Amino acid sequence: MPDNNYREIWQEAMNQIHDTYKKSQQEAEFKLWFNMQYIEDADNTITVSVPSDFLWQTMQKKGNIDAVIKKIKELTGQNAITIKHITSNASIAASETEDAAMQQQKTTVKGDSQKKHPQLREDFKFDTFVSGDNNSFAYNAAIAVSKNPGKKYNPILLYGGVGLGKTHLMQAIGNYIYEKRGERCKICYTSAESFTNEFTASISSNTTNKFKLKYRNLDILLIDDIHFLQNKPSTQEELFYTFNALRDKNSQMVFTCDRPITDLKGFADRIQSRISNGLCLDLQPPNYETRRAILLKKLKLLGQTLPDDVLDYIAKNVETNVRDLESALTKMIGYADLIQKPITIEITQQQLRDIFSSPSAGNISIETIQKVVADEYNISVADIKSKKRDQKYVIPRQIALYIARELTEYSFTELGSEFGGRDHSTVMHSCDKVSSEMKIDSSLNARVQLLIKEIKDYKK
Repeated sequence: MPDNNYREIWQEAMNQIHDTYKKSQQEAEFKLWFNMQYIEDADNTITVSVPSDFLWQTMQKKGNIDAVIKKIKELTGQNAITIKHITSNASIAASETEDAAMQQQKTTVKGDSQKKHPQLREDFKFDTFVSGDNNSFAYNAAIAVSKNPGKKYNPILLYGGVGLGKTHLMQAIGNYIYEKRGERCKICYTSAESFTNEFTASISSNTTNKFKLKYRNLDILLIDDIHFLQNKPSTQEELFYTFNALRDKNSQMVFTCDRPITDLKGFADRIQSRISNGLCLDLQPPNYETRRAILLKKLKLLGQTLPDDVLDYIAKNVETNVRDLESALTKMIGYADLIQKPITIEITQQQLRDIFSSPSAGNISIETIQKVVADEYNISVADIKSKKRDQKYVIPRQIALYIARELTEYSFTELGSEFGGRDHSTVMHSCDKVSSEMKIDSSLNARVQLLIKEIKDYKK
């Protein structure tokens, strides 16, 4: 029997999350991506109703379900909380259950030979990647590497801004090779941050030999976001020896980076030269035709449809990267599930207004931010990066750091490197200080917002 012990706690948790979204002027986002109704609870499991399984899966991916669980744990002190869902449309639920059962049956028939690699995303494959003028060279090179790993184009570096498909292509290489060769092929996908943490832990636990044995005997090594290794000489040295060991045994290596390898600061010349001697591939933002093809491909994979004028509107207005494009599409599909009505161009314009008025800045460079802020305050970029402590330089420096943190995915440590070698705590303090002062100083807030707009316009 249901207990309904969590009904009031559920409501309080949702109210608090709602208030947070209100304060950040994202109430529409809350209504769409926290669209759940409490049904009952029993044995620390809360059952909620959602309009569709698609909406539930998207809320899970966004971390919204975890956010609710975390809030309930804060309110109750109870750690063993779970949330399960039912769809508000029983026929849809039954149909999806049947589809899931059929899929399970297909998976069973496939057998062990089609198991997915534990470190690779199953959906990151070549047939789900849309190739266009912006990435066709990288796409074709990645396929060539997959068919003949370690022999042609080794290593390869995929570089470009956020959300342009670097990780997708890298993992597609791994998935292709794994499908062809199976578990006998030693494939490892990791981020540069995880590689660093694992290496550091091996030093602490005196297990460096185990670490070396793992990485130096691979057939395929895929390392994401290699720019994370800036100013980490010990990890770079270990990567250097790993690189040499793998090259000697003709193992394929693939790296991704947010910029050309030669632009990295605090990075060993010998690693830069070795990677540069391979094939370095630049991924650019997609053009209109490619953006529309991406939307159509995504709709096909999801089994969804949207009117042509809606697709055109999204494709024409989201010019930044694939991630933003898919985010806009997902929002409209989720909204269609929510209101159970056809999506019109008018609804699309209203729902995506905030996205288009505040475009993602994934491809804005630190140099652009520094230049725009320096010009605003009549100082030089060198002054922004300098150690000068006069208020004339400190204030614009702190504002530039705050804006860079808001508009890029750089970590505090990486920003410190880009701003004259400052440590991560200094960067964090600067960002917090500007954020706090903007809340009480309307003129500063207005000035920062104008700078952000100028920076976004500058890159176009």
